[in-house]
Amino acid sequence: MAHNLLKGKKGIIFGALDEKSIAWRTALRCVEEGAEIVLTNAPIALRMGEINKLAETCKAPVIPADVTNMDDLANLFNKSMEHFGGKIDFVLHSVAMGMNIRKGRSYTDLDYDFNHKTFDISAMSLHRVLQTAYKLDALNEWASVIALSYIASQRVFPDYGEMADAKALLESISRSFGYHYGTHKKVRVNTISQSPVKTTAGSGVKGFDGFVAYAEAMSPLGNATADECANYAVAMFSDLTKMVTMQNLFHDGGFSFTGVSKPVIDQMEK
Repeated sequence: MAHNLLKGKKGIIFGALDEKSIAWRTALRCVEEGAEIVLTNAPIALRMGEINKLAETCKAPVIPADVTNMDDLANLFNKSMEHFGGKIDFVLHSVAMGMNIRKGRSYTDLDYDFNHKTFDISAMSLHRVLQTAYKLDALNEWASVIALSYIASQRVFPDYGEMADAKALLESISRSFGYHYGTHKKVRVNTISQSPVKTTAGSGVKGFDGFVAYAEAMSPLGNATADECANYAVAMFSDLTKMVTMQNLFHDGGFSFTGVSKPVIDQMEK
């Protein structure tokens, strides 16, 4: 059900790959709530994914951008403002890649060149996006920026590897830049720590099905779906959350504050 929460707003959605992705579901919900959007992803992801299908549905242009390339990001923001005929009201950063995980390397045997790429793509890219927007004065006052995180930034999940460190850095950047952008132009910057979702990217983590099953058993409300995360993102992009910034917002059915659940205890006692 649409409520026109984003009527008249304009935003950029990073990272929509296919129908399973949170960015894809969020793009659909933003448009349903009255927003105009621009879609973007790395050139290689555009070739691998199905973003043109989403673009047609959302009547949105696709502007390629490598999030590690400052020229690409400047081009993205400039062309987006040209397309919209003005500044931007919201940005979704849904970008991550664990290079060591992809190569099957454990946390105690990292390739540091891969590690650097992981941090650059998965975390420093948020700083690059925000710095580009800041210098170009691309965001309207009270604009909202959301990046997607995971509780492994604060708790140990052994097979999540270097991505845990990347998410911790991502959350730190959202706080630090959130302060500067807030004092400069009332721009809000937050992260959403989402339940594990069976996306194409997430499924690359070893034991991911176990993550999902355990979180489902631990969470009083169960796991939050990609569509439910999209709803939360819409709320964070709307004017109803104007005073929320620099927060890591858990959207996980209560998993983050549950020590142990009865179903997990019962399973252990079998």
